[in-house]
Amino acid sequence: MWKDLLTTGLEIMKMHGLGNDFVIIDSRGREPVTDAAFARAVGDRNRGVGFDQLAEIRFSNAADIDLDFWNADGTIAGACGNATRCVASLILDETGKSEVVIRTRRGLLEARRSKNGLVSVNMGIPQLSWREVPLAEDVDLQHLPIAGDPVAVGMGNPHCVFVVEDAETVDVATRGRAIEFDPLFPEATNVEFAQVRSRNDVRMRVWERGTGITLACGSGACATLVATHLRGLTDRAVSMQVDGGWLELDWQEDGVWMTGPTAHVFDASLTPSFLASI
Repeated sequence: MWKDLLTTGLEIMKMHGLGNDFVIIDSRGREPVTDAAFARAVGDRNRGVGFDQLAEIRFSNAADIDLDFWNADGTIAGACGNATRCVASLILDETGKSEVVIRTRRGLLEARRSKNGLVSVNMGIPQLSWREVPLAEDVDLQHLPIAGDPVAVGMGNPHCVFVVEDAETVDVATRGRAIEFDPLFPEATNVEFAQVRSRNDVRMRVWERGTGITLACGSGACATLVATHLRGLTDRAVSMQVDGGWLELDWQEDGVWMTGPTAHVFDASLTPSFLASI
């Protein structure tokens, strides 16, 4: 735990994928350091570093690495597509491999370098039963009994996807906050607002559970593709514009592949005095 580092400090790095920003901690060779209090302190954008999610790399017996995710409010995230792509970029560079496998709570995820330096990750087969999402009861996932007629999709995280006429005019903060803790979602939910501009062009904005509005959400982008395709509105491959830029999504037989840019912003060290203040 982080309390064992009070005399040495802790090395971290900051990365982002389309403005979806992460603190990355490499804990291979030691016990994991993150708990809820630590995640909240580091995630504080005024008194800590700030992030949408924290990703902690661990040694793996089953993959190239294990990867855990934490939200800014100290809760555990089951999946984080853009953070997975960011860490995959690091491991691809480190190992020199053309493909790497990362084990998360979502399962074993394959990642590879794509064209123009972009990174692709297979976020797995969508979870399309009410228990997998999960929901509190057995309802029609494509037409939830919630105002606005949203779709429920599981991608390691629960997602509630609204198809809207104009994503730019949606009050994401108000609506997202209201839906996040709807009783139908016992583990809370991410909330997406998707405007279908053509069968292969979607505009999406997102409220992430445990964090709030973010500039991009990888699992949310995957869930949005699945939801809009199941509604018959899009093909299985789309370009998706999020607040931070563009992602390419492709729902193949082995899962939903997501491709986009990554950026390594800086390396730093959390000081012993900061750690002692948690």
